[in-house]
Amino acid sequence: MEKFSHYERQCILREIGREGQRRLDESQVAVIGLGTSGLLSAYLLARAGIGDLLLIDRDYAPSHNGRPVEPWDQENLERDLPKAVAAEKKIARANSEIRVHAEIEDLNVRTIDRLLKNTNLIIDGTDNFETRYLFNDYALKKKIPWIYGGAVGMEGMSYVISPGRGPCFRCLFGQAPNLIAVQTCDQAGVAAPVAHLIASFQATEAIKILADRWEIVERQLWKVDVWNRQFQSISVRHLKSSPCSGCRDRDYPYLDPRMSMAAVSLCGRNEVQLDPQQEKAIDLDILRRNLNGDIQILYNDYFLRLRTGPYEIAVFKNGRILVRGTEDIIQARALCNRYIGER
Repeated sequence: MEKFSHYERQCILREIGREGQRRLDESQVAVIGLGTSGLLSAYLLARAGIGDLLLIDRDYAPSHNGRPVEPWDQENLERDLPKAVAAEKKIARANSEIRVHAEIEDLNVRTIDRLLKNTNLIIDGTDNFETRYLFNDYALKKKIPWIYGGAVGMEGMSYVISPGRGPCFRCLFGQAPNLIAVQTCDQAGVAAPVAHLIASFQATEAIKILADRWEIVERQLWKVDVWNRQFQSISVRHLKSSPCSGCRDRDYPYLDPRMSMAAVSLCGRNEVQLDPQQEKAIDLDILRRNLNGDIQILYNDYFLRLRTGPYEIAVFKNGRILVRGTEDIIQARALCNRYIGER
């Protein structure tokens, strides 16, 4: 079968052609965060023939009242799979000709270079500013383009960041805001059409960049309000006084190891993450056998999850732990010390 025969309708587009399709096939895209928009972006890029998709998410697929709140397959939800693995399986079924890799990881100062070292482009599917500022600085340093996408309530926003071609994320938004001051989709909700629009914008601009059609890449900040059917493009450019220290002086403060926190409260999720400063493999089977008491244990090849009262503790193989049911770091540590051992 002729190469790219599955993308014939895309190859005949004058905007892409066979040379553009070849470039897509040779590219690796990292999708960071696999909520609604991240998963949709990854799915669209898979169908477009991106040769290598890297899917990064630290969490596992949630459910409320037995029903999924993200576009996960019910089968994957019932199997209690991490989000990255569930997305990998879903996307591999959509296109078996591409390479799809799942990373059940927290993207932080310690892990970012290992995870993104072969990436040609980053798609933002996250819902927090800390991670965005982290990979914004990394992208500036490594000269990797990335595409911001945010969706909360009925509104969405997207922007292409390309080092040397205009303002970066830090130039536009300044320093990372206080977590408490920022609403997330976990707090305010998000309309599905908003996520679909933002994902479509991100995927389209990604295809332009990877097909080397920079001359038609959208250089404006794009906003949408689906409820009021309002679309807005905002022109952005560097002024003499406006470049951030990364664009101006090659200073990347969010890559400073001191910015990596051992414990963090995930605002809006009633959840705390405890992250070991040095990765240490945990034998989940031994941990499962050592657990006792009035607790419910769920266990698979990826992580162990235990429930006790209103709390849920998920332990991953690399030692990272998520505690749901509290935003109090001290309480989260106490729960881990009681059931898992001192962290």
